[in-house]
Amino acid sequence: MDSQSTSESQGSFAVLIDADNMRADVIKPLLAEVAKFGTASVKRIYGDWTTPRLGGWKEVLLEQSIQPVQQFGYTTGKNATDSAMIIDAMDLLYTGRFDGFCLVSSDSDFTRLAARLREAGKFVIGFGERKTPKALVSACDRFIYTDVLRSDGGGTQPTNKASVTDKELIGQLREAIDAASDDTGWAHLGGVGSNIQKRAPDFDPRTYGHKRLSDLVAAVGMLEFDKSKMRVRLRPVRTKEIVKS
Repeated sequence: MDSQSTSESQGSFAVLIDADNMRADVIKPLLAEVAKFGTASVKRIYGDWTTPRLGGWKEVLLEQSIQPVQQFGYTTGKNATDSAMIIDAMDLLYTGRFDGFCLVSSDSDFTRLAARLREAGKFVIGFGERKTPKALVSACDRFIYTDVLRSDGGGTQPTNKASVTDKELIGQLREAIDAASDDTGWAHLGGVGSNIQKRAPDFDPRTYGHKRLSDLVAAVGMLEFDKSKMRVRLRPVRTKEIVKS
């Protein structure tokens, strides 16, 4: 995204994947997404690899050099995989080697882990499906839905005007522009993106059919976008429009 800051695009990350709550076909684009933020120094995936349902992971793990961590399900109804992943995350945190963590799961059990890592000053990126509970999404600095990663080229193409007239989206953009604007009403695009992301960790232009934030704001009719200076403002209301209203 255009608003991604330098501090977020550098550093060492630990990528921890919950195999019980993730599909193998998303891992390649997911790791490409992680590379936008920094280096995946550690890549581990947790699950019971003795079960046939995880058999499809083998090729992906070899291709992407991901370390599988075996965790037997000791008791029916209890997820031992979650516990192993949480313990490993804390062990890695205490080494002091990592600038951030990528938690790959749609399971709300990792909400407290994400919050704890952020309390320690680490940048936390979550990856999950749309069913991910809001609590986990909000506990991360950034949350990326895996459906946008499966799309060709990292994002879908806009299919209709509704994709850029969503009321929630318009509200987010208005508030962010207002918070980041100067006395002239113009706001730098990077500031707008950062402001939205702080309020909504799962904000992603690709959700609305646009690969970059600049493409999205350019498509919103109520906004005026100065591409040469990468700045945006609410489109001024003309006198005739005021009279009509």
